[in-house]
Amino acid sequence: MQKELAKQYEPGEAEDRLYAWWMERGFFRPSGDTGKPPYTVMMPPPNITGQLHMGHAFPYTMQDILIRWRRMQGYDTLWLPGTDHAAIATEAKIVEAMAKEGVTKETLGRDGFLERAWQWNETYGGRITEQLKKLGFSCDWEHQRFTMDTGCNKAVNEVFCRLYEKGLIYRGERIINWCPHCLTSISDAEVEYEEKSGSFWHLRYPLADGTGELQLATTRPETMLGDTAVAVHPEDERYKAFVGKEVTLPLVGRRIPVIADSYVEMEFGTGVVKITPAHDPNDFEVGLRHALPVLNVMTEDGKMNENAGKYAGLDRYACRQALVEELEKQGYLAKTEPMRHNVGVCYRCGTVVEPRVSLQWFVKMQPLAAPAIESVRKGDIRMIPERFTKTYYHWMENIKDWCVSRQLWWGHRIPVWYCAGCGKMTVARETPACCSHCGCEKLTQDPDTLDTWFSSALWPFSTLGWPEQTPDLARYYPTDTLVTAYDILFFWVARMVFSGLEQTGQPPFHTVLFSGIVRDAQGRKMSKSLGNGIDPLEVIAQYGADALRFSLITGNSPGNDVRLSDEKIGASRNFCNKLWNASRFIRMNLGEEAVPPLHSIPKAELTEADGWILSRLNGLIAEITENLEKFELGIALQKIYDFLWDDFCDWYIELSKPRLQANEAPARIARAVLLHALDATLRLLHPFMPFITEEIWQSLPHEGETIMLAAWPAYDPALAFPEAAAATQSLLTAIRAIRSRRAEMNVPPGRKAKLYIAAVNPDIFLTGADFFRRLAGAADIETVANDFDLPEAVRVITADCRITIPLGELVDLEAEHKRLRKELENAEKQIASIRAKLNNEGFLAKAPEDVVTAQREALRKTEEKAALLRESLA
Repeated sequence: MQKELAKQYEPGEAEDRLYAWWMERGFFRPSGDTGKPPYTVMMPPPNITGQLHMGHAFPYTMQDILIRWRRMQGYDTLWLPGTDHAAIATEAKIVEAMAKEGVTKETLGRDGFLERAWQWNETYGGRITEQLKKLGFSCDWEHQRFTMDTGCNKAVNEVFCRLYEKGLIYRGERIINWCPHCLTSISDAEVEYEEKSGSFWHLRYPLADGTGELQLATTRPETMLGDTAVAVHPEDERYKAFVGKEVTLPLVGRRIPVIADSYVEMEFGTGVVKITPAHDPNDFEVGLRHALPVLNVMTEDGKMNENAGKYAGLDRYACRQALVEELEKQGYLAKTEPMRHNVGVCYRCGTVVEPRVSLQWFVKMQPLAAPAIESVRKGDIRMIPERFTKTYYHWMENIKDWCVSRQLWWGHRIPVWYCAGCGKMTVARETPACCSHCGCEKLTQDPDTLDTWFSSALWPFSTLGWPEQTPDLARYYPTDTLVTAYDILFFWVARMVFSGLEQTGQPPFHTVLFSGIVRDAQGRKMSKSLGNGIDPLEVIAQYGADALRFSLITGNSPGNDVRLSDEKIGASRNFCNKLWNASRFIRMNLGEEAVPPLHSIPKAELTEADGWILSRLNGLIAEITENLEKFELGIALQKIYDFLWDDFCDWYIELSKPRLQANEAPARIARAVLLHALDATLRLLHPFMPFITEEIWQSLPHEGETIMLAAWPAYDPALAFPEAAAATQSLLTAIRAIRSRRAEMNVPPGRKAKLYIAAVNPDIFLTGADFFRRLAGAADIETVANDFDLPEAVRVITADCRITIPLGELVDLEAEHKRLRKELENAEKQIASIRAKLNNEGFLAKAPEDVVTAQREALRKTEEKAALLRESLA
């Protein structure tokens, strides 16, 4: 056994020391024991560009709680960590760093840039891994993976080829979301929507035959340069005569047809819409149905191209302004209406995305989405909270084909080669020596890379060795619990589901547990612009990792956001101190001889207080285990907190102190109960607060090398003492009530008073006489009949007893009367003053409403105070 615990807990020193020891001893590794059930958690891989933030700390802490709990339950646990190459974000950071040196991607060339990118990954990629360790995460670092390592790349190429061979991947011109800043396509899930101010510009399109005009409205007038039709609904009686005619495109002079298509909403606006197939996804579909030309009028970086005529070279917004001015000047602008509307922006850089027709690679989603929906409906995959299944179904049932190609250099390069001889393409798992069609050796690989989420979608099985049938894959797949933030349900969770089902025939996990978002004390999302972010590394440095973990989890329920503040973290640190001080007291009072195990003590020798704390602990063990099975982590931690702070520290330790100082037998039993209760509670708390529980546990008598491999406490029917628990609870309820009444009356702690107790079972209270003396300021105790009465007395009533205390023994009656009369006099003066104000018509007419309301509230509170003072005087 170690030396006594230090006077104060120093988390900084203890955490670094303990984590290094855990790593050295290999405690995080799976046991590989096939006699144990496996339990697998996959860490959502943080970006290599990342700096540890609360968005990592919250869900990763939840994962660590689950993996530590299952490890203690005897499972063969694997928590697999790793990092994501984060294509767009990483490439942007590298390009930014090179720009400071005056170097561009183009001057370096692809190979030179990739060499620089791998160097950057070597330098910065491991930073977040080291930061994650500061929170005590017990993942198996020997299993750590990277989404662009050799194994993951092999899995990516295998999946691409399999999907292509099944006709589920194709290349074609489609309308996609294009970021003019990142210069790449992005998927629908990567577009975020922000409400912005804009305008509806109502334009006149004259009929080519000079017989009239059609009016329509647009929010993007610059795209009119690419219009190739005007559309109306086929059943709209207003416009049937116009279908088949032509209009002249304002400012351009090009004649375009008037077509009929059911896509048009008759009730919206004028019922006429412009059709720009190259710059709107709905218009693109209309264009396909009517074989319309696709006229692209913008460059990749959001400027107007040669098809824009005299506006070529202008930025899209500068073009918009110039066009509107010219339309107004020539009489084509009917009116302008200001509006607020949702605008799609790139999730990485915030630039407004531009729908653009481009030759890209797509995954056919309908055949993949159907089994993914069915898997959740059947219950093969459970989502917690269940409300997220509705969001999942809605997205999967309305899913469009997934654009997976990106115009980036950092990432998994698309495994497709084009032949200079026959022009055909070869799709291959490894670099081919020659064209699979004609044998020509002049091949050029597709320059694009795959969407980051393409490789992330394979994470649960690619990291275990797939496509090889490895022992790890056979043992740990499907995985058990995925813990992730709800905001990547579409980006990642849904894609893992359909990828796992398609490639392995099994769901990638059984349960998805959603965490919320960490917000500030006011409920605002943490952001740089608000300056309200809390740096987890700073919190750890000041308060310790356990305090941060406690703050993130306590009281929280699945899928709900958590509010974090300095005050909450400070309170968590106070809990650490409370636990440390209580443990230190117990450790100092264990004596030199070995403490006997609790099961060796005859039940008859246990006191009612022993029976109470053991029953409370036994019930707590059952409840905490059930809470964790239901993923109610926050509720479980709150219960442990309440038990430790209130029942164990504030009550049982206090009740035990006289016995610890008594003769050998009572002290021996008290030590055994204290040690048993502390040991079991430390094990319950360990998954939540691993460092302080290990440090304390190592100082106590124990079996085994580490608390993280100690057995999880189990409910024991032999440790249920209902009668003793009920009796002690009655006693404590009475003591609480007396202490509360004394506090209300400002009775000095040292002032003693006799208690007269009437109860159905008075023996309970006589047995606890010493507790009343020590904890309730009792001078003496006498049991009396229920009709006992005493003039000038204070009465305290609980469900089990009626306690009478002579008032004169609690307070100096004359001084108390004087004090109460003075307070009542002041209250009555205040009431009169407020009433005078509220009866003054001038005040009511001139004062702001909130001031009048405040005065009325002050009157109500002061009248209540006066009534209580009169009652006390009486």
